[in-house]
Amino acid sequence: MKRVRKAVFPAAGLGTRFLPATKAQPKEMLPIVDKPIIQYGVEEALAAGCDQIIIITGRGKTAIEDHFDVSYELEKMLEERGKTELLSVVHQISDMIHVAYVRQKEALGLGHAVLMARELVGNEPFAVLLADDVIDAPVPCLKQMMDVYEETGGSVLATQKVSGPAISAYGVLDATLMDHARFGGRLYQVSNLVEKPKLEEAPSDLAIIGRYILTPAIFEMLEGTPLGAGGELQLTDGIRMLLSREKIYGYCFDGKRHDAGDKLGFLKATVEFALKRPGLGGEFRSYLKSLEL
Repeated sequence: MKRVRKAVFPAAGLGTRFLPATKAQPKEMLPIVDKPIIQYGVEEALAAGCDQIIIITGRGKTAIEDHFDVSYELEKMLEERGKTELLSVVHQISDMIHVAYVRQKEALGLGHAVLMARELVGNEPFAVLLADDVIDAPVPCLKQMMDVYEETGGSVLATQKVSGPAISAYGVLDATLMDHARFGGRLYQVSNLVEKPKLEEAPSDLAIIGRYILTPAIFEMLEGTPLGAGGELQLTDGIRMLLSREKIYGYCFDGKRHDAGDKLGFLKATVEFALKRPGLGGEFRSYLKSLEL
């Protein structure tokens, strides 16, 4: 069984929920403390064992490419000024990954973005990470999912339980809990997927989160999938078609997910990551306690 080496990051969206901040910069480059959102996902993919990163970009996304590229002028300036610690940080960014970019000329949905990566992925399993979902976990979420893939050989979808009306904002799994010694209480076999159902029509409380491990058969499925809501190619529809060919699993990961694509979620993530940051967390915690709320 081929191991998962490649990670795809769809990053061609317009980021309208963060206007006007995203008018001239990609939402993926908005910083949580001092690190862009997308870098958290890239570091997770690397920690899970991926050695090739594929970023699906669009118009106005050159800042992402610049961020992961070498910056000769900046490095020279830091070296001349003896700022070796900052120089090391900059080197780590440009040295961390082998990255390729694919231009998505039209934003036609998540399924279309994944399909754009077909030639670079080839005939092997791959991961998809949505940078908006920043997951803080003792073991990287994608690494947990890779363990499931290596055990089952099937596509794996990250899931978490969401109660109440909020479930209508997600793709939702119709799935059965598996009696599995290694992944007890966390592994589900998927029988169907429903995109953003009404609360009363949701088949479960298992929401799909922005981490996927997919077999290459998904590309054939996406090619044959008709456009869905909003004239977009939905990844959920393609995965539903994939169910007719192979088993698909949902994994309720161990970790905390922050929806950094939402303003409130972005603020919560910033606060929680800042509190954990050495050299910053203590003073920041004291500041928060001093506020009269």
